[in-house]
Amino acid sequence: MALPALQLGQKALTLEEVREVAVRGRKVELAPVSRRRIQKARAFLMRQVASGKTLYGVNTGFGLMSNVKIAPEDIETLQYNLLRSHAVGMGEALEERHVRAMLLLRAQALALGHSGVTLELVEQILRLLNRGVHPVIPVQGSVGASGDLAPLSHLALVLIGEGRATYKGRTLGGQAALEAAGIEPIRLGAKEGLALINGTQFMAALGTLALLEAEHLADVADLTGAMTLEALRGTVTAFEPEIHQVRPHPGQAQVAARIRRFIAPGGRPSGIARSHAGCGKVQDPYSLRCIPQVHGASRDTLAFVRQVLEREINSVTDNPLVFPDQGKVLSGGNFHGQIVAIAMDALSISVAELASISEQRIEKLINPAISELPAFLVKEGGLNSGFMIVQVAAAAIVSENKTLCHPAVVDSIPTSADKEDHVSMGAWAARKALQVLRNSRRVLAMECLAAAQGIDLLRPLRSSKPVERFHAVIRKRSRRLDHDRFMHDEMVALERMIESFELEKLVTD
Repeated sequence: MALPALQLGQKALTLEEVREVAVRGRKVELAPVSRRRIQKARAFLMRQVASGKTLYGVNTGFGLMSNVKIAPEDIETLQYNLLRSHAVGMGEALEERHVRAMLLLRAQALALGHSGVTLELVEQILRLLNRGVHPVIPVQGSVGASGDLAPLSHLALVLIGEGRATYKGRTLGGQAALEAAGIEPIRLGAKEGLALINGTQFMAALGTLALLEAEHLADVADLTGAMTLEALRGTVTAFEPEIHQVRPHPGQAQVAARIRRFIAPGGRPSGIARSHAGCGKVQDPYSLRCIPQVHGASRDTLAFVRQVLEREINSVTDNPLVFPDQGKVLSGGNFHGQIVAIAMDALSISVAELASISEQRIEKLINPAISELPAFLVKEGGLNSGFMIVQVAAAAIVSENKTLCHPAVVDSIPTSADKEDHVSMGAWAARKALQVLRNSRRVLAMECLAAAQGIDLLRPLRSSKPVERFHAVIRKRSRRLDHDRFMHDEMVALERMIESFELEKLVTD
């Protein structure tokens, strides 16, 4: 069933609503209150222009050339020149879901009524979004300070019939794409070019979708870790609530409770757990025993990232800003992406740690000295290598993450003739967070495969209902390994299973 149109500007936008629009194609329209705010701010700004006031970016040049006054007859040309000169991104095109999120967030920022743009401009952005005209936006080019200038310029050019866009699977010139969708290009007035490209919508769009995927990955990591714990016949003692009550980090307590629920729902131990009761094992390796402490730290970090993004997607981030009720037009720096950049670097680190501990759990599964299972999780070892190189491949991916987790935000490079002398590198922070997320998803897919094999090697013993349901889902995509075979496609299938949110109900029950 199609979702009702999202009323933009009526209330705070949620991260989940961004995903509904970006991924599920939910339609968007302006709420009446937002239309009034936009019109009020535009009318006030135009009165200021008519009075002859000098306003940055409205009737002046930009950056170092802000002291150059622009003649009234050239104000419109100024906006066009700005977009054309700034659309210099390089690299591959941004994914469609991220372009859709950018369109939505750019419209949302303008809809808050402090940018001084026309109502027609915001409606044009929504036309592109609702009719499936997606600007082609190269991924490289933003330093994340005076806004995501290059990416947003590529987006903005399509509004006026320039640049390039995709429509129904075809890449077209901006004018042709608009014509194919039945949309007329618009003309830009005072400040509108600048209002379109000053902002953090590139990094915020990528960050929002990455955060939602990271939260889901954390859920999957808990369930996968629980399955590995069962396959290794680990103890539940480390997850008892008393331990976590005396170190009350919220994420830690949450993960411990989830693991208990997964492996001993209702306090009832599984058949596997009962089989090794009283075995004398006191402590498991850290990758099992410290799941709450490690996964929980990642969860608490992701909670911080969520707070940042919830604020950012409901912020006005261009410059100058218009305050009609106070009678002011003010220049500031809301376009600077520092807070988002820090959050994206934190997201990368938190997600990479989920993969790091996962890889070590795979190592414990294949190591007979610890697992007491057949070496490399396969019978007839020697003739068969089993999961030997699955762990090696996981280690290689985890090592990639270590490099990618070098913080982008600390690498400021002065730009624009030193006018913009501190930049956030938030765009790169967001882009590499997506790479870390992709890598970590792959490692967890590998652990799913190995943990399911470990459960099979304990048959006829049975695990808990949640773990057995998860095992059954995995087995729909990958059969038990009795002899060496080509496993790549099975690991890819499990990665896609995680990426698609198919496990959402299973991991949150």
